[in-house]
Amino acid sequence: MAVATQAANRGYDIIGDIHGCAKTLVRLLEQLGYRKVNGVYQHDRRQAVFIGDIIDRGPRIREALHLVRDMVEHGSARIVMGNHEYNALGYCTRARPGSGRKWLREHNARHDRLIRETLEQFDAYPHEWNEFLEWFYTIPLFIEEDGFRVVHACWDGELIEKFKQSQGGACIDEDFLHASSALESFAGQVMDTLLRGTDLRLPEGMSITGRDGYVREFFRTKFWADDPQTYADVVFQPDPLPKEVARRPLQAHERKQLISYPLDAPPVFVGHYWMEGAPAPLKHNVACIDFSAVKYGKLVAYRMDGEKVLSPDKFVWVDVDRPEASSYPGLEDSLAR
Repeated sequence: MAVATQAANRGYDIIGDIHGCAKTLVRLLEQLGYRKVNGVYQHDRRQAVFIGDIIDRGPRIREALHLVRDMVEHGSARIVMGNHEYNALGYCTRARPGSGRKWLREHNARHDRLIRETLEQFDAYPHEWNEFLEWFYTIPLFIEEDGFRVVHACWDGELIEKFKQSQGGACIDEDFLHASSALESFAGQVMDTLLRGTDLRLPEGMSITGRDGYVREFFRTKFWADDPQTYADVVFQPDPLPKEVARRPLQAHERKQLISYPLDAPPVFVGHYWMEGAPAPLKHNVACIDFSAVKYGKLVAYRMDGEKVLSPDKFVWVDVDRPEASSYPGLEDSLAR
């Protein structure tokens, strides 16, 4: 009974995208009251929940992975998969014969750039990297508790229910990974939506160029917008839409593509979107906790204690010291397919 009561009273600290900022993660954990016990960060009454994207870009990716995996394996943390862990699986997995490709994720200049720091930091530890790749398969795509939900980029209830029925849980296997390389497939839609978010295609012949120079013909959208009328009401990405595009009314077929997160649904936490400014809920039951840590922003946590209405007062963060973060090539690439 005591154990059950302790579990029921446990609080959760949902922590945003780390991207190899291991020293900053230690500072945040210690600020949250976690202490090292037998080499693993633990808390007497709370459990950390990592939003994914532990790897790529930052200077201490290997250290961050070891710290997070140790916490997960000892029960002091949980984690959901980020698009960068998924990308790493595809990048490092050979395609099956007859597929017409060598790797599941193409080894092109942009993909090479995104994973470069990770592979370089594991260059002397290939066996460890292979073990982490196997561990990525054990990371669920989502967490669904009675009082809250966690997913890296977008909570699509219909897709998640279909996924649970087909997979029997919240994790992917190698067959699902291979199937997801076809974006139009069910597996491809699951991984693209849950780990990268929803999008709308720009009007015919129109494109936008991001700050990274990447040209795209679509823009990322909110999955929680209530009764949106224009593109500006649904856009959710670091690069703003041109004003004339932002004012464009949503068409009927575009509205059908949008997802609406119910007002009475449990609070949901996402990362992925490179937020800036003071951390605060996006609406009463939606919060993004990725505040661009590797871009010298903030590494953010939300202290969840069962509330149904999220509060700005529950965000905790540390500012990233400039020596911690390395260059962050392809910043916007994570928002692109």
